[in-house]
Amino acid sequence: MNTLSYKTVSANKATANKEWVVVDAERQTLGRLASKVAILLRGKHKPNYTPHVDCGDNVIVLNADKIQLSGNKLEDKEYIWHTGYPGGQKRLSAQDVLKKKPLRVTENAVKGMLPKNKLGRQLFKNLYLYEGAEHNHEAQKPKQININEFY
Repeated sequence: MNTLSYKTVSANKATANKEWVVVDAERQTLGRLASKVAILLRGKHKPNYTPHVDCGDNVIVLNADKIQLSGNKLEDKEYIWHTGYPGGQKRLSAQDVLKKKPLRVTENAVKGMLPKNKLGRQLFKNLYLYEGAEHNHEAQKPKQININEFY
C-alpha cells in the first residue's frame, strides 16, 4: 500500500474558490433560511471544506425584509440588549424590529449560526442583505441559487 497517495488536502486562503451567490428570501422561514445561508457562508457544502479557513461563498440575500416567522414568533420573540447603564436592559418584539430595521432580524439569525470567534466575524462580512430585489454586485457575476433545493 502506497501511503503517499492518502494525503489530506486542506484549503487555505489561496486555494479556496469563493463564489458569489444570490438567494431570494421572499416568503422563506427565518430559521431555515438562516441555517442554509450560514452553511453557504461557512463553506460546508464544498468538498474542500476546512474548519479553520474562510472557504465559503459570498452570499447576497434579496428581499430580506419579506421573511416569515412561524407560529406566534412575530409577537412572542424578543430581542434583548443592554445599554451599559444601570437599568438599561431594552427589549423589542420581532414585529417591532421588522418595522424599525427589517434587515436586523435576518442579520441576527445568520450571525447566531456562525462561530463566535475571529473566523465567524470574518465570515459575517461575506453576507450582503438587501430589502428589495436589486443589488449592486453585478460586476461579481453572482449566480442565482434556489435555497429550497439546497440541502
